[in-house]
Amino acid sequence: MELPLSCIERRVRKIKKNIFSSNFDLYNFVCPSTYDTAWLAMIPHSKYPSQPMFNNYLDWLLNNQKPQGYWGESDTIECLPPTIVSMVALIKWNTGKSMVDKGRSFIHANADKLLNEVKDDCPRWLAIVLPAMIELADEIMGLDVLFTKSSRDTMSYIANRRKSFLNKEEVVGDFDWYPPLMSYLEALPPSYVNEKDICKNLSADGSLFQSPSATAKAFMAYGTQECLDCLQSLAQRCPKAVPQAYPMDEDLIKLCIVNQLQKLGLGEYFMGEIEILLTKVYRNYSKEQNSRVQPLNMNALQLQKDSLAFELLRTHGFKVSPLRFCWFLNHDEIRAKVEKDYEHFSSAMLHVFRASNLMFSGEYELKEARTFSRKLLEQIVSTGKGCLLRQIEHELSFPWFARLNHLEHRMWIEEREVNALWKGKMSYNRVSYLYNDELLQLATLNFELKQLLYKNELKELKSWAENYEISNMGFGREKTSYCYFAIAAALTSLPYDSYVRMFLAKSAIIITVADDFFDSIGSLNELQILTDAVQSRWDTRGLSSHSKVIFDALDNLVSEASRNYLQQEGTSDDISRSLKDLWYEVFLSWLIEAKWSRNGHKPSLDCYLKTGMTSACPHVLVLPSSCFLKPSLPTKTLKLTAYENITKLLMIICRLLNDVVSYQKEKEEGKLNSVLINMMENPEFNIEDSINFVREIVEKKKKELLELVLIDGLCDLPKPSKQLHLACLKVFEMFYNSKNRFDSNTDLVEDINKAIYLPLGRTTKCFSPQTFPKKKHTISIIHNNFPFKHNSKIGFTRMRFMTPKVGLGFI
Repeated sequence: MELPLSCIERRVRKIKKNIFSSNFDLYNFVCPSTYDTAWLAMIPHSKYPSQPMFNNYLDWLLNNQKPQGYWGESDTIECLPPTIVSMVALIKWNTGKSMVDKGRSFIHANADKLLNEVKDDCPRWLAIVLPAMIELADEIMGLDVLFTKSSRDTMSYIANRRKSFLNKEEVVGDFDWYPPLMSYLEALPPSYVNEKDICKNLSADGSLFQSPSATAKAFMAYGTQECLDCLQSLAQRCPKAVPQAYPMDEDLIKLCIVNQLQKLGLGEYFMGEIEILLTKVYRNYSKEQNSRVQPLNMNALQLQKDSLAFELLRTHGFKVSPLRFCWFLNHDEIRAKVEKDYEHFSSAMLHVFRASNLMFSGEYELKEARTFSRKLLEQIVSTGKGCLLRQIEHELSFPWFARLNHLEHRMWIEEREVNALWKGKMSYNRVSYLYNDELLQLATLNFELKQLLYKNELKELKSWAENYEISNMGFGREKTSYCYFAIAAALTSLPYDSYVRMFLAKSAIIITVADDFFDSIGSLNELQILTDAVQSRWDTRGLSSHSKVIFDALDNLVSEASRNYLQQEGTSDDISRSLKDLWYEVFLSWLIEAKWSRNGHKPSLDCYLKTGMTSACPHVLVLPSSCFLKPSLPTKTLKLTAYENITKLLMIICRLLNDVVSYQKEKEEGKLNSVLINMMENPEFNIEDSINFVREIVEKKKKELLELVLIDGLCDLPKPSKQLHLACLKVFEMFYNSKNRFDSNTDLVEDINKAIYLPLGRTTKCFSPQTFPKKKHTISIIHNNFPFKHNSKIGFTRMRFMTPKVGLGFI
């Protein structure tokens, strides 16, 4: 049986060969449209009218009926128009009789169920198209489409909806609705349009609103040469089947490819290819002048493309302005249209909202775009309907800063609409079946392999905690699983190896236990002796009980790190002294806070924050760990001098995040934090005022840190270290975003299950805070040129991801 690792490697090579080869046609990444293909299949040959002009499209219809009898992408209401028009095309050319019969049987058997989806709220496109296709089949071609008696009430409702749209919308020149009515030419009564109207609305490429079906109808009705030229160009570009739009924006397809790879957790395998695609997009993006959009030219696709380009380019370190997609804010008429037709703009608004997650300080247009898009997305959620409803609910419910990559990847792998790219005239353009299956299979293997890796690492970590007795202290919080889960889930798409994850998890465990010891059980004398041991002699003389356990675990952590660093760098540089100094700084801050609490001292807010940002400990996590990344952090950065601004921002944010959710507990314990001290220094503040004040600081500092992470040249730290700073922030945000999840024994159980134990597609509980699976695994991971390699002789050893060549690849 093929090993999972070799299977992943083989699939990656196959995808690179297929999608990223020089001769790959980007149109092939998008699923073809049966509906539009059938319309082109109906066009008669100009010289031989008894034969189709595009026989290849007729052949495609004959070869692509689903076993159940329908044509199209899925057996939902969306399959009815393509099924009917496919049957019409086959009847017209007197072929596929058995397939037509099978299609009629499918409609008869499933009409009630399908129409029930829209009996109370029929989409505009369906109301316009479906009755017209039934008329086409019934009256023009003599094809009796059988609907049951119970379906006729719904069909009558849909027909009335169509009349309503046709009566209130002007066919020519009315852009209050998008797509405009003219783009549904094939579904409009002949009296509604004349040849002059067609010519007036043709695009420069000869298409009618880039719709192959409307363009085909225009040619069949009026023989317009420009339409024929467009259709022949389409047939040459797409010889097998027709896309829902032609021509398509190739830069948008490139962006969609990158987006699919990243949200499925596959970006780490295609860093070079992603860099090439985004560089090409950025080159075109930079050539374009800032958008000066006229209301009549506005459409949702342009807005989605601009916001997606901003999101991906900024994520990967390209300098882009939010004005490139916030242009719609400056046009009252456009804003009004978006608000009026918010359902059609749902995908675009979702991308606008996602792009606003990457807001830097002072980007007020992004703030306005975020407010505007949130309002519309909340309106969509209130209806309880829509293809993207689950995605919108997720986006609104979970702040981007509080999301962990591994769980996000799982969400996308399990999301039924993961292949929806952008909204077309009738349905969503989707990733083609072939590439969607390939990407999902690779993503599934990759996720399951990481789960197996994480199970083994967590087992090893628990063994370490038990051996050093740090998990059995008899007081405080035992958070071995919490610490490891957060680190592994946050760093999954970054180039970190197993040792870095284990080092971070061990550090977090020591911090948790030692912090509890200083907060609650240790006497001031014990705390002073332990701090002195860390500061100077670095041995266990004078230490006993809990102090000795904490020191022994810390000594093991530092000694192991020093050995690994010497082995990795191949130099004589010893980082042990720098690591000890960092830890002393933390222990000293804990000691100072313990003295404040027990002596009733009330520091100023500035004094508190100077100590508190150290006692929060994010710097002692990210700086030592950065020494084991590639490129590694210069050891001089570990010196206790002025930290880089990005590190200081991380320290203050993490402290304030903790303070906002723990002030009540600390108040009850007679301790102070920034929320309480702020109230003392500002008597006019109540508790909500103080909380809001602190949160405003946090939001401002997060924007500043994000800019330092994403934009080159603003920070001297290597890019992997900057990424680690952001990942650490996201872990703290996940723990303390709305409440103190870290101190809860139950809040993270479901997330730990999903990240480590539950197979994809399952929701059954596998893990509780008290019990863990006992099953042993034998997979082994080592470093090589490919992200994962298997070695059955070495056993469970180091695993390192490839260092990316450019930017972030994990948002």
